[in-house]
Amino acid sequence: MITCPSRRAPMTLPKSSSPYDILDLPLSASETDVKKQYRKKSLLIHPDKFKHEKGLEAFDFLKKAHDHLADPAKRKDIDMIMTHARTQVLKSILGDGYSTTVSDDDPRLTNLSPPFEQQVRAKGREILVEDELARRRKQKLAYANEGAEKARAEAEVAARKRKVEEQAKWEERRDDRIKDWRDFSQKKEKKRKKNNLHVLG
Repeated sequence: MITCPSRRAPMTLPKSSSPYDILDLPLSASETDVKKQYRKKSLLIHPDKFKHEKGLEAFDFLKKAHDHLADPAKRKDIDMIMTHARTQVLKSILGDGYSTTVSDDDPRLTNLSPPFEQQVRAKGREILVEDELARRRKQKLAYANEGAEKARAEAEVAARKRKVEEQAKWEERRDDRIKDWRDFSQKKEKKRKKNNLHVLG
């Protein structure tokens, strides 16, 4: 949550990437609620009016949160995560025989410490963090695989280049090899002739 009650108060940046937490909205907020809350918060922390070392960063968080909740596809993803978090919290509170249709004002969910909504938000943050870590691991693995693939391709290119160079050197030395073979063959024939002369003579 981004807080800025006065211009001199310290500003706290969000510790999660949940747009609902950043905009300080309930999970059931409508599109108009999102717009109103964004306008209200953006006026408080706009970089032109609010001079703070992390003011621009806070405004960026706010803008990204608004964009996530304004885009139907991204909001659907966030809502699915929060629904999953709600289901997990319900399961932990009510046990295995629970129904996902339990309303938030159910007597079993009121008077909880911490409140049910807060538990759902915390679980949602946890899931978002896990998803982000998994995405980063996947990206790191993809980069590593890409690096290994690139190294393998470079090794293949180097091997082909080396083979072409060896073939070129082999062709360059062909005349020398032919000449050496002819010299060797002629020496052998001369030796045979000399050896034959001694035997006969």
